[in-house]
Amino acid sequence: MKLFNILFLSVAIATILGTSSCTKEYTCQCTITYSGVAGLPDSVVNTYNVRDTKKGAKSVCESKSATYVKDNVRTVETCILQ
Repeated sequence: MKLFNILFLSVAIATILGTSSCTKEYTCQCTITYSGVAGLPDSVVNTYNVRDTKKGAKSVCESKSATYVKDNVRTVETCILQ
């Protein structure tokens, strides 16, 4: 009976570890470029950390990508997971 309990516990732990998603800290890099008016700054690169599964971190990071236009200045932010 004791052997059965140990075996059952081992299988349960292996199942839990095998099916859980591993969350890690990933780096999201966003490149921001400006156009439309003379004298705008060069491209800017911002990085920040995302703690999630790889798939979740990629989704969060890429969702930050966007294009904005205000006063004839076009801002394009492109984010990729590193």
